[in-house]
Amino acid sequence: MNTEVQNLYNKLIDAWNRRDAQGMSDPFAEHGVQIGFDGSKLIGKEEIFSHLFTIFENHPTAPFITKVKEIRSLGTDAAILYAIAGMIPPGKSDIEPAVNAHQTLVAVKKDNGWQVELFQNTPAQFHGRPELVEKMTEELRELL
Repeated sequence: MNTEVQNLYNKLIDAWNRRDAQGMSDPFAEHGVQIGFDGSKLIGKEEIFSHLFTIFENHPTAPFITKVKEIRSLGTDAAILYAIAGMIPPGKSDIEPAVNAHQTLVAVKKDNGWQVELFQNTPAQFHGRPELVEKMTEELRELL
């Protein structure tokens, strides 16, 4: 199960990094939810696709650098994945600590395989604790 959930997450991140709205929306369950970095809540493949298509068409999005920290089974047909993520802005070669994030994916196994029920990308700003921002950034830099 862990490998399948990891692959589902990788598929989502790879689609973001390719700026592929269809590839990002396809892994979601029919009523799957995506909560973006800015708090946007999108429900269902069509809404996720439409929102991401507009973003990719109008903004030079940065690719994610991610590290999966834990995958935990929630029974035989559900799992939660927790990862940390950083971004390298267009034209730069290093991670921008101001946009580090915690990522949570809830996956469910249905008839046609594993699907995303929830993907949430939460800012990891650690207000008043700059050492935690630096620690996360350094952990992600090791992947570059």
